[in-house]
Amino acid sequence: MTVNKELATFAGGCFWCMVEPFDQRPGIYEVISGYTGGTTENPTYEEVCTNTTGHREAVQIAFDPEIMPYKKLVETFWQQIDPTDAGGQFHDRGESYQTAIFYHTEEQRLIAEQSKQELAASGKFNKPIVTPILPAVTFYPAEDAHQNYYKKQSFHYNLYKKGSGRADFIQENWKKPKNIQALKEKLTPMQYEVTQKNGTEPPFQNEYWNHFQEGIYVDIVSGEVLFSSKDKFDAHCGWPSFTKPIDGHQIVEETDRSHGMFRTEVRSKEGDSHLGHVFPDGPTEHGGLRYCINSAAIRFIPIEKMEEKGYAEYLYLFK
Repeated sequence: MTVNKELATFAGGCFWCMVEPFDQRPGIYEVISGYTGGTTENPTYEEVCTNTTGHREAVQIAFDPEIMPYKKLVETFWQQIDPTDAGGQFHDRGESYQTAIFYHTEEQRLIAEQSKQELAASGKFNKPIVTPILPAVTFYPAEDAHQNYYKKQSFHYNLYKKGSGRADFIQENWKKPKNIQALKEKLTPMQYEVTQKNGTEPPFQNEYWNHFQEGIYVDIVSGEVLFSSKDKFDAHCGWPSFTKPIDGHQIVEETDRSHGMFRTEVRSKEGDSHLGHVFPDGPTEHGGLRYCINSAAIRFIPIEKMEEKGYAEYLYLFK
């Protein structure tokens, strides 16, 4: 089988924080932390941190553009950074922490330029968008200790992302405000109770608990893609159950101590809808997880309607 692979390179400040947003997403083969844009050959972390090499900390992503379009990668990149900061990112200052999009093809340059113009025109930021778009040059992988840091040192990574100011900036600038009245008008009473008040619908008395038609399930509020019928199974619990989400980055997991229990709540990223919970009692041959989801929180799109409804890019799941 022919592998369709392209490279994307982004500098977004500390490269520890630029791996997680792209890693393990559909169509992503690999995300490498490294250095690029400077003159020093084979630089070390210590050398780059002196801000004398001309290099910026960056990530290089190998991806399949048919599954994960470059435009979507660029959109993800903007949502991780402060594009109005020319002197670094958050608490990290100096040229090694400056942002940039390094394009590998003319098509990538055009997509990046258009995306930058759209961001500037959106009015989201009241200062100019200063992130440059530059031709890709030699990329030097960083030392092993810096690869997949968010996995290897998850506790320290989360403290750093919060302490540096990045996490709060992302939350403040990219979380969509809710219109409660509009939601009450759009949703049924049960859908509102589940998604907005963390409710739970009755087992075996909901729309999708025993539904196995081919297609995808999206957030009832935002329409963001969540689960595939390919990963659905009968857990005999009375609610729709899945072994994994289509894209883990569209799912937010939070600790839930309500009702005297200790559980992991599952929410949608864009819609901020309560979806259900995830438990470690799923099929071991598929990772051992069970995403127990309320039917009232999701909407089913059958495979034959996916293109019509704007979800054609996810048809690859069924090839």
